[in-house]
Amino acid sequence: MDDDAVLASWRYDDIRRVDGARGLRLRSAAATGQARLEIEDEAAGRRVAELCPALDRDGGGGQPWRIVGWSLAAAASIVLMTLYGIPLVADRLAMIVPAPAEQRLGEAVDRQVRALMGGKLCTGPEGQRAFTKMVEALKQAGGGSAVLEARVLSSPVPNAVALPGGRVYLFEGLLRRARDPDEIAGVIAHEIGHAEHRDGLRGVIRTGGTSFLFGLLFGDISGSGAVIFASRTLLNASHSREAETAADDFAIRAMTRLGRSPASLGEFLVRITGSGGRTTLLDSHPVSSERLERMKQAAPAETGPPILTEQEWRALQRVCSQG
Repeated sequence: MDDDAVLASWRYDDIRRVDGARGLRLRSAAATGQARLEIEDEAAGRRVAELCPALDRDGGGGQPWRIVGWSLAAAASIVLMTLYGIPLVADRLAMIVPAPAEQRLGEAVDRQVRALMGGKLCTGPEGQRAFTKMVEALKQAGGGSAVLEARVLSSPVPNAVALPGGRVYLFEGLLRRARDPDEIAGVIAHEIGHAEHRDGLRGVIRTGGTSFLFGLLFGDISGSGAVIFASRTLLNASHSREAETAADDFAIRAMTRLGRSPASLGEFLVRITGSGGRTTLLDSHPVSSERLERMKQAAPAETGPPILTEQEWRALQRVCSQG
């Protein structure tokens, strides 16, 4: 090739700096392709740099700002996905997740819940039989079809929760505060409603996905905190308003078909959370006056037989003290 041949002609205004191993490395912002010019002589490099007014406009000098811009864009994308994308995906995905997959996820969440609460399963046989009787009666009356495993957990926290895979826990702290079986039955019917609608699975997908995305943002690329974060969210009963209404509907249907007033659910929760301050996990979804009034208006005209006998109720109350 002739050494005097002109390979390309670049305008000074179009010349940009490119990071190089040594010397001055240049490119043209107006040229196509990957053509580069390397100047190793320092004096020649300084002279060329003086002639190029836009040398660092979008080259090495602009690189930090581009990094900041892309980082902000990525963060905004994660926030938008958290607010809008993940809830939408969770609603769709929860309905198509196979039962075996939900069971495995439920086992992982179950281990975290029991570790977080520090409780163990109550094993009083008579009390467990009474609790199983209550759960089956409520499930059938409400028209439920989910396979349930309902147990009492020896935790002092007044709460009840439905986990993915059909696990329903009644915490001993809530059982001790109940005055009669109907109050516990109303709460359990509400949790069965969450299990029927797979709200626990939906919550794990939503909050676990959110935790995973923020883990990516802040460096936890393994997503190891997702299940723990989702388990804590389930314990705080942070279901959507629509999910709470649907669970209320199930509880109202189940209780009224058994001839028992669903108002026991609302009045029980109001009594627990109405003292002011955040003292129980149930405070995270307080019963509004509208919800309570709807439960009162649904009271059946005729009262049915008790869901549990006096003997069964006493056995349930002692389920954690007998093994």
